[in-house]
Amino acid sequence: MNYCSRQEAKKQILDARSLTFLTGAGISTPSGIPDYRSLKGVYQGMDAPEYLLSRECLENEPQKFYDFVMQLYHPTAKPNIIHQKIAMLSNEKDVHVVTQNIDGLHEKAGTPHCTNFHGTLYACTCHKCGEAVAWQSYIQSDCHAVCGGQIRPNVVLYGEGFQETIVQKAMQAVAQADLLVIVGTSFQVHPFCDLIHYKKASADCLVINQTEIYLPISHHLLQEDASHVFAEL
Repeated sequence: MNYCSRQEAKKQILDARSLTFLTGAGISTPSGIPDYRSLKGVYQGMDAPEYLLSRECLENEPQKFYDFVMQLYHPTAKPNIIHQKIAMLSNEKDVHVVTQNIDGLHEKAGTPHCTNFHGTLYACTCHKCGEAVAWQSYIQSDCHAVCGGQIRPNVVLYGEGFQETIVQKAMQAVAQADLLVIVGTSFQVHPFCDLIHYKKASADCLVINQTEIYLPISHHLLQEDASHVFAEL
């Protein structure tokens, strides 16, 4: 790992022809959406968020699951400068995003090639009949008016597997990049952090994060608030 300056990081991004951004909760905090550590703080002394957002909780304690998930919805949140600049870069370069976030802000910003690795809160399905349900209906009630089944958001819960098509799409996005940019994530959650292994040998890797992360490959680190960096692009 080599530390780099803001100028060096910006030059890497601007000079790259094909970029893939791997983004996490840290890029949405400027939009007013709490990150995972904040959720742990809010629910300290209660069930861990890992349980509250699990398949087990959904099936065995559906009201507790629903009450927790409602805390994750921020429908009025707007894309911040990080989302906006990534979307702007996509007008000039081959840009792909693979995000851990389930908030839909990359799409709101207009990024055309975005893989929601953990799904999205803003698409829902009835657990009983399989019919798609608008998220606006879900935040009113988790009971499907058509069949009485339980509605759930289309996010990957703890205890569930990943769709192979999503994993493949994410792997391809990483493999095609000349520059891989990791932003706003502790990069500790599997299998998201395993995507790094699909980087092509000739590609560079840049991390823009307020804390250091572990990577098994050579990379540059800019230890700063990403919103300050992207504001200057």
